[in-house]
Amino acid sequence: MKTIKRITAAMAALALAGVVAGCAQRPAATLSDEALLDSVERRTFDYFWSGAEPNSGLACERINMDGIYPENDETVVTTGGSGFGILALIAGMERGYVTREQGIERFERIVSFLERADRFHGAWPHWIEGRTGRVKPFGKKDNGGDLVETAFLVQGLLAAHQYFAQGNEREQALAQRIDTLWRGVEWSWYRNGQNVLYWHWSPEYGWEMNFAVHGFNECLVMYILAAASPTYPIDREVYTEGWAENGAIVDEHEVEGYRLRLRYQGVEAGPLFWAHYSFLGLDPRGLRDDYCEDYFGEMRNYSLINRAYCIRNPRHYKGYGKDCWGLTASYSTAGYAAHAPVEREDRGVIAPTAALSSIVYTPEESMDVMRYLYGPLHEKVWGPYGFYDAFSQTDDWYPQKYLAIDQGPIAVMIENHRSELLWRLFMSHPDVQNGLRKLGFESPVLQ
Repeated sequence: MKTIKRITAAMAALALAGVVAGCAQRPAATLSDEALLDSVERRTFDYFWSGAEPNSGLACERINMDGIYPENDETVVTTGGSGFGILALIAGMERGYVTREQGIERFERIVSFLERADRFHGAWPHWIEGRTGRVKPFGKKDNGGDLVETAFLVQGLLAAHQYFAQGNEREQALAQRIDTLWRGVEWSWYRNGQNVLYWHWSPEYGWEMNFAVHGFNECLVMYILAAASPTYPIDREVYTEGWAENGAIVDEHEVEGYRLRLRYQGVEAGPLFWAHYSFLGLDPRGLRDDYCEDYFGEMRNYSLINRAYCIRNPRHYKGYGKDCWGLTASYSTAGYAAHAPVEREDRGVIAPTAALSSIVYTPEESMDVMRYLYGPLHEKVWGPYGFYDAFSQTDDWYPQKYLAIDQGPIAVMIENHRSELLWRLFMSHPDVQNGLRKLGFESPVLQ
């Protein structure tokens, strides 16, 4: 019943905005790039607005249009996906999808919930029960703090802080509460006494998951935020020895005719979310450090490798090509899988978030995919919250399901492509700038 109400509310909001009655029903070929981008961004934004868990205002882990949920987790919110959603909410406020008053009310609800929700040495868990604020275990031993998911949440919160910090008295008070949440994360404690950051800690199982985070993957922003903390910072040595493994992160190689400088965790090139999650707020343009001379160029090549692999299509899946590419972590024909441009990790499943969230790196190539999905595949892949999570033309498989961690990057990266808004906000935070300088980063936006 709650799902039906959410869907009804979403459709009503879109109809009032003229999206359902107007451009959403027009063929993709008749829409300008700007109109198509706005249609996709607005519909995807609504996952985090009308589709939000009602008590917390945060992002539901998943929304299934059939109303069937595993383990009764309809009210479970995702910490990292909520960070992405916070960025999307800022974009929606700025674009007038909702009023500023509505947006402030939503942010006050979000912050109030985060203030009382379970935290473990300042870090939130991966999943939170939206009705109570209590941890919902992601796994038996994953029932405590999740520093990576917390980093994705904080990335959004710091952008929100900058958005509200110069506003009226109410907005400044909201920014101050966000600052208190930020200062409460004990980043340095998650070193476990070593020069590396650990992903998890449990009050029952301690460090038993034993997941030390080394690069390169989606976790770069976690190390930057840990260095940036004004209260519980890490030293540069933790980044050097932990993330970069004293330079072993550098592994120059070529894939599909494109050069890469970094090592990608056991594969020549991994799933595309590794190019998205850290860079929703962190601006890769002109960003460099001791290990990568051009993060934007690296992520552009990383995206083009994914596209080139799909065009080559060594496993001969139906539909793959220049208008239909993008392998990343998503729903799959057999559960959930981290699809990647290597044959053993390719199951014929395309996730719209993969190519669409790469639009900042590959604008023309990503627009080709957007027009294909919005056009020929429209009836199969388009729903009330934008494009569904994943599909397979080979298996004639088109589940009507959404995941917050895949919807969020679509809306956020479209906005960065259009206005650079979220990049500008996050990068303007003085603590973020201090953290980048501390780790030896260079960027045109560092003051």
